[in-house]
Amino acid sequence: MNGPEITFSVAPELRLFVPADRRAGRTAVVTDGVSTLGHVVESLGVPLTEAGVLLVDGQPVPASHVPRAGEHVEVRAFTRPQEVPGAPLRFLLDVHLGTLARRLRLLGVDAAYESEDLGDPALAALSAAERRVLLSRDRGLLRRREIWAGAYVYSDRPDEQLTDVLERFAPVLAPWTRCTACNGPLESADKDSVRDRLEQGTERSYDVFASCASCSRVYWRGAHHARLEAIVESALNTARAQDGSRDRSHGASSVK
Repeated sequence: MNGPEITFSVAPELRLFVPADRRAGRTAVVTDGVSTLGHVVESLGVPLTEAGVLLVDGQPVPASHVPRAGEHVEVRAFTRPQEVPGAPLRFLLDVHLGTLARRLRLLGVDAAYESEDLGDPALAALSAAERRVLLSRDRGLLRRREIWAGAYVYSDRPDEQLTDVLERFAPVLAPWTRCTACNGPLESADKDSVRDRLEQGTERSYDVFASCASCSRVYWRGAHHARLEAIVESALNTARAQDGSRDRSHGASSVK
């Protein structure tokens, strides 16, 4: 037996998640009369991690709302930057986002990552245990109820992935302070203290070093430093643009 019929629409940013015939505007959806709105939204393809606000007939409702006949449901995207209350902002990335993890660490952002596939249940449990925002391109993973918080990574290109995460969450950046290999903190190190971990050519050519307090990896300004500098500068420009946009928004709202 069919249940209540509602109408459904999604924000333009979220249309990639729903079937093509639901992207143009309002479409009819027949519900079972008992499932929550959150379940209905996810069954139509939109992970709740991407649903910023759920509106029923123009009014915000929780995901636990049970739709009634004739209601219009609108799914909006998050306003950026998205706040993640309840814990320091830090991330957990799935096995397919290694380059993004290293770039976040380069910027001093706490980004946990395992090079081996832990499996969806373990990743979701780790997100909850450590209260980390789980970043993934796997929509099924992001639908798991046990994750603490999550976000879909929309692009498959590392440059675009990084910009998207920075614009969505606006993490505090502290470049060159975190180990890109293990996520541990970096400390300044004199040459004598790291000499036994250096190749002969590196020892002759460089004098400024840093060492990871967790895994003892040594860093110096080598051949790839210019490329890394460009990544850092681009990220800092993104952060400055966000700060300027927020300042202008606050200023405009105060004008009578």
